[in-house]
Amino acid sequence: MPDDPRSSEPAPDTVPDDRGGAAPAAAEPDPEQRRSPWRIPLILGAAVVLAVVVVVLGIVNPRPSTGITTDRLGPAQGERVDDYLDESRNSLSGNDTDPHWALLSFTDYLTPQQIPAASGGLRISGVIQHVPIDRVQTPVITVATPAGDEPAVKSADAAAGLLAAQRYRDQRGADIARVTEARLRAGCACTAGLVVRGTLPQLRDLAAQPGVRAVQALPADAVAGRFAVAPLLPEATDVVAPTPDDAPVPTE
Repeated sequence: MPDDPRSSEPAPDTVPDDRGGAAPAAAEPDPEQRRSPWRIPLILGAAVVLAVVVVVLGIVNPRPSTGITTDRLGPAQGERVDDYLDESRNSLSGNDTDPHWALLSFTDYLTPQQIPAASGGLRISGVIQHVPIDRVQTPVITVATPAGDEPAVKSADAAAGLLAAQRYRDQRGADIARVTEARLRAGCACTAGLVVRGTLPQLRDLAAQPGVRAVQALPADAVAGRFAVAPLLPEATDVVAPTPDDAPVPTE
């Protein structure tokens, strides 16, 4: 399906920083959050991995933009999961046949090889990667992908390449990045969601497929590059909130 000719891929949640650039928006952290290595912006490095353009859309707890975005896919921090699921179902109502940007969330993490079939044949424009480790706060990385199945399948390698290019403020952050990168390169079941584009009938069919937890669509006039994306992780069951970060980091 051809992309919206008006613009390119979804944009990250950002706000202007004091140097005139853009940095992830974040609330004032509490003492627990200050210990997390993912409460600071990732320093993006140049990385070309299998011709896939990598964009970090958020950290573990992405925030809505205060200025550059007009729409949002995914739940907000503090939102009840059941409320978000209701919102997602309601977003698929309507009779228009225009293509819509949508967030596809899964009941369980997928392996890279499962991604093409899980999309229902729709154009994939973003793959959300997250390595789940109990009580260790790992980063959420969204890889923006060109058309075709191969870039989506290779998105885990692209996310791993981005992590390898970063600098981290402490040893825990470096250790988390190391184990996250290793598991992504090993082909772990770490895909939490997809950003896709399809008509409302196509998206309703997709929402009825086994293993699909939610499909949330934006209005048809939403412009690519002008909306934020935040994941609904499979482990979120009650309220969308920061994950604990108090366990030892695994060695592999």
